[in-house]
Amino acid sequence: MRLGRNIWYHVRMDRLRGVKGLLADLDGTLYVGGEAIPGAREALASLRTAGVPMRFLTNTTTKPRENLVANLAAMGLDIGAEEIFTAPRVAAEVLRQRGITRAYFLLKPAVLADLDGIEPVETGAQAVVIGDMAEEFTYPRLNHAFRLLLDGAEFYALAENRMYKRSDGMCLDVGAFVRGLEYASRRSAVLLGKPSPAFFQTALATLGLPASEVACIGDDLEGDVGGAQSAGLRGVLVRTGKFREEDLAASPIHPDVVFASFADVPKGLLG
Repeated sequence: MRLGRNIWYHVRMDRLRGVKGLLADLDGTLYVGGEAIPGAREALASLRTAGVPMRFLTNTTTKPRENLVANLAAMGLDIGAEEIFTAPRVAAEVLRQRGITRAYFLLKPAVLADLDGIEPVETGAQAVVIGDMAEEFTYPRLNHAFRLLLDGAEFYALAENRMYKRSDGMCLDVGAFVRGLEYASRRSAVLLGKPSPAFFQTALATLGLPASEVACIGDDLEGDVGGAQSAGLRGVLVRTGKFREEDLAASPIHPDVVFASFADVPKGLLG
């Protein structure tokens, strides 16, 4: 099996030809459970030395950007706030463009700092916005959101991820709660995070490169790889974080390249 993987890896390395910039996922790709992936710090430094422009995308909705930057720095990952595109950051822009100024949020309170210009309200909400609240999801909060949707509030999801990985194992992610509210309210959520093409395009626009010259690297076959490919980018999968071999074998999504981890990216991209 290992030989087969290596052959596949070498045959497909030409899929990165012409790539000049990168979008990269964070959780599961650069770190897992508060610890940097082995070799990720060195790989990041090599790419910066080579002048490869990078942006970092995350569907994480449990921490504001400032906290993410501090946590990354503690792991030795030097990434600035201006380089990070979170689902709340993109959502705030989209909601303002659509004239929405009041929303009911299923989010941790600290994340509201990234939704500048949108007032959190309990009543009279123009929209329900759901992200990951982990253990803070409760029946009363979900039921209140359900009633607002029945009353005509628009429905937005910052992510639809099925699961994520912590140091103690796989965890249920926000996608299950999005689907539950959709089922009950007979309303479909507008996705603002990955794999929405708009999410990738927002970050891509700051690189100054066409989509054909950018690759996205991540551990989520649907959110990172499939989303990137739908937006016209190359999709690169890493075998860390939530990666599962059986998912890759069964999925209709075919990554352009599969790496063991982010540590392999400089060699694959720069030679």
